[in-house]
Amino acid sequence: MRTLNVVVLGLSITSSWGNGHATTFRSLLKGMAARGHRVLFLERDKPWYASNRDMPRPDFCQVALYDSLDELDGRHAQAVREADLVIVGSYVPEGVAVSRWVQDTAEGVTAFYDIDTPVTVARLERGDTEYISTEVLPGFDLYLSFTGGPMLDRLEREFGAQRARVLYCSVDPDGYYPELGPVRWDMGYLGTYSDDRQPTLDRLLTEPARAWERGSFIVAGPQYPATIQWPGNVERLDHLPPAEHRRFYNSQRFTLNVTRADMVAAGWSPSVRLFEAAACGTPIISDPWDGLETLFKPGEEILITNDTEQVVRWLRDTPGDEARRLGRAARRRVLASHTGLRRAAELEGYVAEVRAGGLAVRAL
Repeated sequence: MRTLNVVVLGLSITSSWGNGHATTFRSLLKGMAARGHRVLFLERDKPWYASNRDMPRPDFCQVALYDSLDELDGRHAQAVREADLVIVGSYVPEGVAVSRWVQDTAEGVTAFYDIDTPVTVARLERGDTEYISTEVLPGFDLYLSFTGGPMLDRLEREFGAQRARVLYCSVDPDGYYPELGPVRWDMGYLGTYSDDRQPTLDRLLTEPARAWERGSFIVAGPQYPATIQWPGNVERLDHLPPAEHRRFYNSQRFTLNVTRADMVAAGWSPSVRLFEAAACGTPIISDPWDGLETLFKPGEEILITNDTEQVVRWLRDTPGDEARRLGRAARRRVLASHTGLRRAAELEGYVAEVRAGGLAVRAL
């Protein structure tokens, strides 16, 4: 494919504070740049990101901040008009208005990249139009979804998406790989607090920590209520910037993957943390959900359970050689199927598909 001129309007690429969007965009757009494409990322300037920017100037894309829709139109309309591909991400501030503006302005392929598909669908069902609506959704040529499986048909059938295609998150293998160093914890977890995820975290980490007092555990991530009573052998770490994720995963014998309730219900919704840990060769214990077995082979590349006692047995009884074999197998799968370079190639295919069929008529 010839070089694409791409404009992305996303929640954030400069700051990973409290969101997984930044790491997702970084991996994908680095892959796009490696395949020769030019990318401009437009980000709404928000104070909570401005004070926590861990990548203010990526070397794989241009970044421009804007304060308002008027500034977006005044400064960037020409770039959007001339782009081969314009992507609007989920949770973009004033996302419905931004989507309308993109559809009115762009002359190339347009796409909505939903990094929160099950959450989006739940919002649409109850009439919540914080960042997308059923009126503007059909106006995109592509609906790029973090969730695959049956959800893709539903997006087209119930919500009018013209071409719903899966574009899972991915990992940058230059930033995530095995490295030698001391192992500090038997199991760890990285993720922002979520009330619907906390019961599973309690069942698969907090309770195992209580049951196995000799074990060492850590939970990293912001926004956990001070009222949570962690066992004495569970360390707490607030924000952990992406630059420290690799060392974090490599310091664990096992890492835990816990999925939000909406994504468990939808299935086929891997988190970026799942791929990051696997790229580091860290053995993964995960809660079960439909579609997980299409990404990693259970028992060979990942361990899956919802049972406290099973977690304790794995942590206490798994030989080191077996754990390392599991981690190596997961890493091989990620490098073959879940890198930013692989996602960039998939995105190219979707753009070619739109072009081959002609640009769809946009909804007014």
